Amino acid sequence: MPKVGILTFHRCINYGSYWQAHCLAEGLASMGVEAVLLEHTSDRVNRAEWRCALQPLLPAATPTEDYPLYKAKIRKFFRSFASLPLSSPFPLENPAAMDDYSLIVVGSDEVWNLRHPWYGGYPAFYGEGLRCRRLVSYAATFGSLASSERLEGWAEKLRKFSHISVRDLHSERIIRETLGLEAELVLDPCLQFPQMVKVSRDDGDAATYIAVYGHSFPTWFQDAVCRWAGDRGYRLVSIGYRNDWAAEQWIDAGPEDFATFISGAKAVVTNFFHGCVFSLVKEKPFACVLSDYRSNKIRDLTRLVGADHHVLTEDTTPSHLDFILGNPLPMNISQRISSLRDTSNAYLSHALQ
Repeated sequence: MPKVGILTFHRCINYGSYWQAHCLAEGLASMGVEAVLLEHTSDRVNRAEWRCALQPLLPAATPTEDYPLYKAKIRKFFRSFASLPLSSPFPLENPAAMDDYSLIVVGSDEVWNLRHPWYGGYPAFYGEGLRCRRLVSYAATFGSLASSERLEGWAEKLRKFSHISVRDLHSERIIRETLGLEAELVLDPCLQFPQMVKVSRDDGDAATYIAVYGHSFPTWFQDAVCRWAGDRGYRLVSIGYRNDWAAEQWIDAGPEDFATFISGAKAVVTNFFHGCVFSLVKEKPFACVLSDYRSNKIRDLTRLVGADHHVLTEDTTPSHLDFILGNPLPMNISQRISSLRDTSNAYLSHALQ
């Protein structure tokens, strides 16, 4: 089997980052590929990541009583990281110290986002210094990097990639404008390989709680969701972060807890990209709202799968919120995902040859 390395953000204290790394590695293995996640290390990145994990709501301070819960959450992530298929470690600043690979897959995640607060600007994610015969990307994204921002010499580095795929229309447009190339639009690994997201239980329709995933929601969104849930007797339970407008907080949940929690929810409200992704994976009704940092990702995902009406604005009516949260996802969404899964599978089969 070909020896394939995956370069992504697999050690982020973030449910989406963990699960997309897990799903891509296991998904490639299911295609007959010996795949490992490239274990890049950096003291600078670690300090920034752990600081953010302990103080995720900045500039709002973390309540004293929440620190032990966030620390417990971090420890659960460390245990999950240990179960991933990892390469020998090497410094992120010196990728030449890595092992040799026949192929390296860059993505999925904001691997090309130069505005990422601690990963932005590392040349390795643009292919520099990687020890491999071939480079491809899978579901990579520029994230919050605006297409009007100058990529200077960064974009040209991507010409070394033999195949390029992205997961959003925004990144597809940047590739076209800067390189004159047509990138393939593919699914996030969690949507591409949903069978790799295993849960310990599934309450299905018996659930009486609404999953809240994200933080710093606008007040109008909080109020609308609280009214809707209160009128129907549903509990609002926040996972991973404190949201005082929710009835319950589950701050110290690990990655496996998160997958099970979403699977058992009646519906999901979120302002995170993978809150939407996991709603789609588990076929849960969901409502989302855009934030400055994640607007490109969420807007393009919902547009791509035909779920635009699940993005709420301040003008959204209570009847519309009730319609999207009180009914199963429309069949056309699953049909669109199925079609994109075929496209993504064809891309991978070709790129891995």
